[in-house]
Amino acid sequence: MSTGIRARFKLDYGNFSLDVDLDLPGRGIIALFGHSGSGKTTLLRAVAGLKHAPGGTLSINGDVWQDAATFRPTHQRPLGYVFQEASLFPHLDVRANLEYGQKRVPQAQRRVSLEQAVAMLDIGHLLGRKPARLSGGERQRVGIARAHATSPRLLLMDEPLAALDHARKQEILPYLERLHDELDIPVLYVSHAPDEVARLADHIVVMEAGRAVASGPLTDTLARLDLPIRLGEDAGVVLDAVVAARDEAWHLAHMEFAGGRPWVRDYGLPVGHRARVRILARDVSLASAPTTGTSILNTLPALAHPALTLVKLRIGESPLLARLTRRSAHALELAPGQLLYAQIKAVALIG
Repeated sequence: MSTGIRARFKLDYGNFSLDVDLDLPGRGIIALFGHSGSGKTTLLRAVAGLKHAPGGTLSINGDVWQDAATFRPTHQRPLGYVFQEASLFPHLDVRANLEYGQKRVPQAQRRVSLEQAVAMLDIGHLLGRKPARLSGGERQRVGIARAHATSPRLLLMDEPLAALDHARKQEILPYLERLHDELDIPVLYVSHAPDEVARLADHIVVMEAGRAVASGPLTDTLARLDLPIRLGEDAGVVLDAVVAARDEAWHLAHMEFAGGRPWVRDYGLPVGHRARVRILARDVSLASAPTTGTSILNTLPALAHPALTLVKLRIGESPLLARLTRRSAHALELAPGQLLYAQIKAVALIG
């Protein structure tokens, strides 16, 4: 059986067209990222079968949902869909809402029990409540649990945190990370929020005017020089790391990734805990030799790959970007393969 998602769609609305041809992983969180109107939700709806793109192709881990001879309607596609609003039935309590979702799936095809869905989203104490008695974050957790309880082969999430305030977003993000770690199915996650993408995504598809202008693993794609992708204020990279040590006296922690162990602010995470660090290009300076007597805590050896004022570096197996003035790049006489020392502000690294 082939693995991964194969999606090819063309849709023309006159003033907007969708034209994508994608090969995506068969597991993990795939972020569809871009500005409003870039085509993220239109693509998601085509995948769900809510938009019919004649001549399109869609297969999920070898299971064909659409091709020249096939078009499965939405109710025949084994998917879960989480919207911005949970859209729970107001007259049913939480347990009945979950049971309603599970009834979509024949008994023989159920791979997720209600108990598993309840435990993953930690909503056992909410089962007897009606939606009106839930907070926004609680309603969304119930909505995600209901989608999970349908035993989907693909989970679609359309800006699931967009309707929540900052506090509720911080409440629900750990549960999304738990989904990331425990689900063995792909998740298509629509977002225009840089922090969500940086924290959750394994793979990113950057949408612009109905086209996928970039697609690939998050770390490698963010480090591309031909199309610098800005998750927020500037270009940068996101690296998977582990807490190697903590210095409680100075409120710092060593985050170890392939190629280095920079200091970051201590978030109280235990040694051995996996987390991500985000390093913005504007917070990286370069030197031709190791430096001392500076307030910058992190100096890592790196190999250069210069392009204009944005320089791509390689620290061991990990990519890094640095933003320089042209004058600085000229003064360093940058050349591909040159050994440099990347100076990274500790405050720029987000655990």
